Amino acid sequence: MNPAVLSANNAPRPEYSTTRLMAEVAIATVGVALVAAALAANQHWLDRHFLPSFFLPRRWYVPIETVVRVVFAVAGLSLAVAVRRRLARVVARAPRTALSVPLAAVLALATSEFVLRRVHLRPTEWLSADEEPRRRPDPRLGWVLEPARTGHRLVGGRAIDYAIDPAGYRVRRVGDAVDPERPAIMFIGESVMFGEGLRWDETVPAQVGALLGIQSANLAVHGYSNDQAYLRLEKELPRFRRPVAVVSLFMTALFGRNLDDDRPHLGPGLVWLPAQPSSRLASLAGLLVPYRTDKTVEEGINVTRDVLRATVTLARARGAIPLVLVPQFGPEDDGEQTLRRRIVDDGLPFLLVTVDASWRLAWDRHPNAYAAHVIASAVAARLRQR
Repeated sequence: MNPAVLSANNAPRPEYSTTRLMAEVAIATVGVALVAAALAANQHWLDRHFLPSFFLPRRWYVPIETVVRVVFAVAGLSLAVAVRRRLARVVARAPRTALSVPLAAVLALATSEFVLRRVHLRPTEWLSADEEPRRRPDPRLGWVLEPARTGHRLVGGRAIDYAIDPAGYRVRRVGDAVDPERPAIMFIGESVMFGEGLRWDETVPAQVGALLGIQSANLAVHGYSNDQAYLRLEKELPRFRRPVAVVSLFMTALFGRNLDDDRPHLGPGLVWLPAQPSSRLASLAGLLVPYRTDKTVEEGINVTRDVLRATVTLARARGAIPLVLVPQFGPEDDGEQTLRRRIVDDGLPFLLVTVDASWRLAWDRHPNAYAAHVIASAVAARLRQR
């Protein structure tokens, strides 16, 4: 056989070489991007975009973030150096098969979005319809407690009754409705103020009322943000003839809830806004990876500060003593302290109460009865001074 012909047959095809080169460049680019992301996402960056969590303490989520960064770096180096040529060879030999993988992923995401749109997804803070205490939809607030019923729940081996009066306030028994004609200390907030996992006598509102000898009105609702709590106070306060004090609650560990827009909320200027529709996949991704942009966080700080100021103004307009309760479990880290100072340290009448980080319910992150007693004693002492 002619050697020239043999040499020509053995020469690599131009298409093959070009495809392989492009594949190597693409794989190396992905690898370098992963390494760059691992380096850029240092702890300072993570603390700015992943806010303190009520259910996941910092000593847990910082190691998780570190592990994710290491995985990104190792995967990136592997793609860019170790397996780049091998993967490129596979792509070059079967380009159609290689392209079918990302195409299948895109089609799977599109199909998932289509299927999820047929499923009624609840707001982030009200995922379970059967959770006690029961809630029902409200067009302005998002949801309120189901009135005039008693819910039962087993928490840490204890039977807990959640009695809600006809107005939607937690009480000792359904028949013991809050009397708006009598002097009352009003408490607004979410499950911490409501007394999740606690019997009525153990809750902060009940203990403060007992210590001061004044009726307590527990308006807290599970899952509420600060703007929802303010809107509920705005609605309920006119019912009370002699409000003595209004105790609201702010926690840095719950600040991220104020940034959610999948339920009715207040925007800049305290303008009421309806729930914002979003991709179902994006909503699920947000639950798993709660990333927040700098703009979102900054706007949330400003709106939260305005909401708390409006709460104070509303209370004072009715002759009631305003107090922003700030419970802190364990010492504040730098991020929590900066966030708290930016929001409540600007002339607001607040009370910082630090309790031991271990004073929580078993298998839960809510304060236990002793923590609630310490908090209630501090609140009562401050109100007694005023």
